[in-house]
Parts: sequence; structure tokens; C-alpha cells
Amino acid sequence: MTIRDTSDQDIVVAPKKSRLKPAIIVTAGALVLLALVWQVAPEARRWSQAQTSVPLDRVRIATITRGDFIRDISVQGRVVAAVSPTVYSPADGTITLEIEAGHEVKKDQILARLDSPELTNRLSQQQAILEGLQSDYERQQIQAKKQELMDQKAVDLANVKLITAKREKRRADQGYEKNAISQIDYEKAQDELQNASLQHKHAVQDAELNIESLTFDSKSLALNIQRQKLLIADLQRQVDALSITSPVGGIIGNLSTDNKTFLSKNQPILTVVDLSRFEVEVEIPESYADDLAIGMDVAISFEQLSYRARLVTISPEILNNQVTGRVRFTHDTPGSLRQNQRLTTQIILDHKEQILQVPRGQFIESGGGKFAYKVNDGLAQKTPIVTGGRSLSRIEILEGLNEGDQIIISGTDIFKSAEQVLLSQ
Repeated sequence: MTIRDTSDQDIVVAPKKSRLKPAIIVTAGALVLLALVWQVAPEARRWSQAQTSVPLDRVRIATITRGDFIRDISVQGRVVAAVSPTVYSPADGTITLEIEAGHEVKKDQILARLDSPELTNRLSQQQAILEGLQSDYERQQIQAKKQELMDQKAVDLANVKLITAKREKRRADQGYEKNAISQIDYEKAQDELQNASLQHKHAVQDAELNIESLTFDSKSLALNIQRQKLLIADLQRQVDALSITSPVGGIIGNLSTDNKTFLSKNQPILTVVDLSRFEVEVEIPESYADDLAIGMDVAISFEQLSYRARLVTISPEILNNQVTGRVRFTHDTPGSLRQNQRLTTQIILDHKEQILQVPRGQFIESGGGKFAYKVNDGLAQKTPIVTGGRSLSRIEILEGLNEGDQIIISGTDIFKSAEQVLLSQ
């Protein structure tokens, strides 16, 4: 028996129409529309507020931070010897060089000899004059002794006469009392005693005056001898200087004259370079001249290391729009420095702690440092600011911005001084 399907028993039921489906569709569409409006409204509001629009990828944005601020300048320095004296000719004469350029020399080593007949002859003449003065001084000493003996003789003779006159005066006194001598003889004895007393007194005074005069003459001759010795010592120093020695240890630099050449006094001969002490000579732009001061800290980069140094000299004049300065190492000095080697030098002009700052950018030149574009929610607002010190990489912010604010640090000329700018994606 064949079993047939149940198609004859099936009854087609018509589907019921649902009333909830249109409501769901309407609700979903409303929600989508509200979401679209919620997303578009802020953008539309920004569009309405902005005066112009600039793509975001055309600007650079930086955040205001707080920290230590170092205002510095970076210049190229040239290594020079701290000590490189030039040797000059001490007198007129013919030079004989004992070394050549590039030779290494020690301190006080003889570099050259100068032949100066005029100077050596002057020394010989003055030595002869000194010998004559010494001879006169010795003669004066003999004459003083001779005169002293003569004066002593005169005093002794006068003393003998005085003693004799006193004795005769006593005899005359006794005779006159006994009427043994006349009045005239008595008065004569008194006159002889007075005369002897005066002669003795004058003899003593003459001896003292002669001693004083001879002492003065001897002192004058001694002073002449001393003066002549000083003159000879100076001439001897000049003659000794004809053997020219090195003032420092180092290497002979440039030779300013040829061998066996006649030189005038104070004419340069050569230069000695002391390679044990180096300094760095820097050329600083004129615009920083007023900010420079002796004693400023300096950082010198050499072989990827930083060395501490100090600004020790500043030129008082400006040449080619630059100021020349000298920098000296304060602690360790690199051992492999070479003269005229170029080094990067960072001069620290100012150091402040915990201040607001922002990376340096073109916005400073565009706005003159008077305003910046503060970024908030895709909109750049023109904001007045006050800036302070400026370094190579950072700018100090004094007023107008707070820590954490974001500003545009690239050039703002494309904004055309608009108060608000939309930063589009």
C-alpha cells in the first residue's frame, strides 16, 4: 500500500501583519539622526566660530611645561694655546738661530744668539769707569788717613803749647805776687796762655771739620761706585740676554726672521707655543654682546663628552659683527686637543629653576613674542602672552599661559592674524 504525503491535509495559513515593525524602524532612525546631530553639532559650532581653517598636519603643537630653564648660545670655538709668547730682539745685532720651526724645546733652552758689539763695548767701558772710581775711593781713604794724622799732630802741638802757656802763667802769678816780675811780663804771660788756648781750640775744630769733610767725600765716592755697579749690572743683564732662551716649554712656531740677519731692537724673532695649556677662542654674534660677562659657565663638546669651562676674556671691540672671547677649562682638559681644532661651545647666559617654558618655534618670529595660538578641542585661539628669556631650544613664558596648555609653535603667518582658527583633520 502506498503512503501518500500529507499535502492534502495541509492548510495554507495567511501570515499576520505585525504593528511593531514600523515603530522600531522609526525609533532606530530617530536615534541615528540624534547621534549624527550630536556628532556634527560641535564641529558645526567650531566651524561657525572659526574665521579660517588650517589642516592639522601643517602645524606643530607643543605643551607648556615647568622645569629648569637654561638660556644659552652655541658657537663654534677654535682651540688656541693659552700661552704662546713671542721672543723679541733685546738689542741691535746679528742673529744666529740655534733651532728651526717645529722643534720641541724646553724652558730656558737657548733658541738663538745675538751678536751686538756696541752693547758689549759699552759694558767694557763702564767696567773700566768702575775700576777708576774704586781707585779714587782707595786714594781718598789714604788721603783721609794722612789728613787725620796731620790734624792729630796739629792738635797735639797746640796742646803742648797750651800746657807750656799754663805753666808760664803759674810762674808769672807767683812772681807777680812776690814783685819778681813787672806788670808787662805778667800780662804777656796771660796773653800767651789765651793764645795757646785759642790755637788748641781751633786745632781741635779743624780736625773735626776735616774728618767730616773727608767722610762726606768718601761717601760720595761710595755712592758713585754703587751707581756704577748698578749700571754695569743692567748692561750685564742686557749682554746675558743676547743668549735668547725659551720662556716656556713647547714647540717653536713661526720664525719671523732668517738666520744671520741683522735685527733692530724689539724686532720679533720667533714664537714659542706652549702645548700644555689650551684655551678656546670663540666668535660670538654681536646681538649677544650685552648679555656676556666674564666668569660665565661654558660647556664644551669634544668626542661626545662635555667639559666644563669658563669665559675668561671678552674683547672690548666688535669686528665683523662678532665679539671675540676666550674660554678656559676649569677642571679636566682633553688630552688629545690640537691647535686650531674646532669645538662646539655652549655659553650659559642664564639659569632659572621651575619656570614655565615651551620649545622654541617660528611662532615667536611670526607674532613677535606678543601672542600665541592656544589649542583647545581642535580650535586655535589667539592669546596674548609675555615671554622672557630665549635659549636655543626653549622660550620662557611669563604671562598668558599655564602649565599643560597647548600652543602652536610653528609659523602662524598662514592664519592671517585670525582670532580663531579651526584645525581640520
